[in-house]
Amino acid sequence: MLSGCVRDLRIEMQKKIPCSAGRLGLLTSQMIQAISDASAFQIAHQYLTANRVRIAEADDSQITSTVIGNSGLYEQNIRLKDGHLVSKCSCTLPEEPMCRHCLAVLLEYQRWAQPRQVQKPSLAKASIPVSPVGPSDNGKRATSLSFTSDIKLSEVMGFLEWLQPATKALERQEPLPSPPALGLGSVSTWIQTICNLEDRRRENEEVMTSLETQLKDREEDVEHLTQQLQASLRESSAAQTATQELQREVDSYKEVLTRVSELTAEVVRYTGQMRAVTGDMLQKGSQLDALVSSFNDVAEALQSAVALPPRE
Repeated sequence: MLSGCVRDLRIEMQKKIPCSAGRLGLLTSQMIQAISDASAFQIAHQYLTANRVRIAEADDSQITSTVIGNSGLYEQNIRLKDGHLVSKCSCTLPEEPMCRHCLAVLLEYQRWAQPRQVQKPSLAKASIPVSPVGPSDNGKRATSLSFTSDIKLSEVMGFLEWLQPATKALERQEPLPSPPALGLGSVSTWIQTICNLEDRRRENEEVMTSLETQLKDREEDVEHLTQQLQASLRESSAAQTATQELQREVDSYKEVLTRVSELTAEVVRYTGQMRAVTGDMLQKGSQLDALVSSFNDVAEALQSAVALPPRE
């Protein structure tokens, strides 16, 4: 329970880093790398390459996101407040001054915000508000910005002509048509943003397909391991039954050995008795031999007496 409390306390800890950037969109990869541990930055770049970062909501002062880590899904909240970069992640990694997941989010936001950088300056600029883009297939939402640029009617018409087949291609999940040749400006940025969103959607589909394949492989592995476990349980049960049978045989052998020991003791006792009886018989035989010898002597004397002639 104590370890769980410590983990919850670490989850709520926020990390503050001094930051001179006026907004999050001005952070570059070099600046992010400069404030991070080398190992954490390398892993964060791997997360970015594997498309594991999902930005739920973002603007130039705050980012809410999730990252698919090696041990699960983690939530992040990154803010730029009072000249400090404040980060909070649901992971428990001790990486300082910022964990790999928050670094991956900053790298993703830096890549995500590139098409929306400030356009080339112009004296006559028209401010065109762009409403927030709804969540895309990968769960990201564009920020509320105001593009200021010179917009030509021909560019808008070209964009509208391209948008209709592009919408149908999106509905059919087909590749987008080639964008019209336009100069740098808001319309070109709109097209680039749509293309980026479509690329992200396709990347997410590939990731989902890969994850589903991996999940299927894991399920097959689990099924195979379950079958092996069941076979091992059956073998264990059979071995236990054989062990019980052997134990019963051993018990019966013990009983036989006990009986044999008892019989051996009786044989030894009877042998002693027989030796005693034999000794007695030998002694009595000697006495009988002596008695027979006496009888023989008496018989010989009687015969001698009978054989004497009569006196005149």
